Amino acid sequence: MIILHADSNHPLLLKKLEEAGHRNIVAYNQTVEEILENGHLIDGLVIRSRFYIGREFLDATPNLKFIGRVGAGLESIDVEYAKEKGISLFSAPEGNRNAVAEHALGMILSLFNKFNKADREVRKGYWHREANRGIELDGKTVGILGYGNMGKAFAKKLRGFEVEVLCYDIKPGVGDINARQVEFAEFQEKVEVLSLHTPWTAETNMMVDSHFINGFKNPFWFINTARGKSVVTADLVQALIEGKILGAGLDVLEYEKSSFESLFAEKEIPEALQELMFLENVLFTPHVAGWTEESLEKLAQTIVDKILARFGKGK
Repeated sequence: MIILHADSNHPLLLKKLEEAGHRNIVAYNQTVEEILENGHLIDGLVIRSRFYIGREFLDATPNLKFIGRVGAGLESIDVEYAKEKGISLFSAPEGNRNAVAEHALGMILSLFNKFNKADREVRKGYWHREANRGIELDGKTVGILGYGNMGKAFAKKLRGFEVEVLCYDIKPGVGDINARQVEFAEFQEKVEVLSLHTPWTAETNMMVDSHFINGFKNPFWFINTARGKSVVTADLVQALIEGKILGAGLDVLEYEKSSFESLFAEKEIPEALQELMFLENVLFTPHVAGWTEESLEKLAQTIVDKILARFGKGK
């Protein structure tokens, strides 16, 4: 098959597909229009998030048999239309779930112990010990919202702590030895640390708003390594100011471009984000929770394995 690669990835992806007899076309710098000039020749497509694969693209690639997204989600693809056309879709949440889990845990420990604040102060010559007294994770109730690959990996990391781990998911029967699945009412009643691990869908879009936040009995710490557009930033800021949310670790933001390659879709920084950036109990990272040296290779290997399991060697 002729497989077009729209984004750069680990070199083993190209190598192993070639070894299996397939032909790779590298199009990292081509525009969508340039790619579609020869769209009828493409049998397979490998992407990350550089552009959206919608109806126009799918209609212009009549021989397309599969799309492999080297990442956890498929929101950059018109999934329903692709399925209508019989196109196989592959994603790779298995490839970066460990990286995401470690990142989420690191954010919690950093917030609890005020690492960023203390580091900035010491660099300026200040030695404020009491003002940087931390709190411990042991004894807390951790809630995992979305218990798929990422949520399960995060729960596994928590096994070394004396914590109660609860999970909530729209799918029944997903709880395991690492997390007890509960109804949402119990989830909101008990959770003290909330980690978001849901995909971005119509149901989760802007899900974390003031109504959602105020439904929790306890003030809680909030971690988001999932998708930025699942959170209403202005409502998050208000909850942080009011103390309803005690601190937030944010690897993703509402204002990211859909490609995830840069922060702003607009030229000016939105007011809510400006306010968020002034809060000391907020920790930011630039959408890198699943972005480790190891996950780069694991993601590529996962996609290769899925492609070859479905389509085998080239002819």
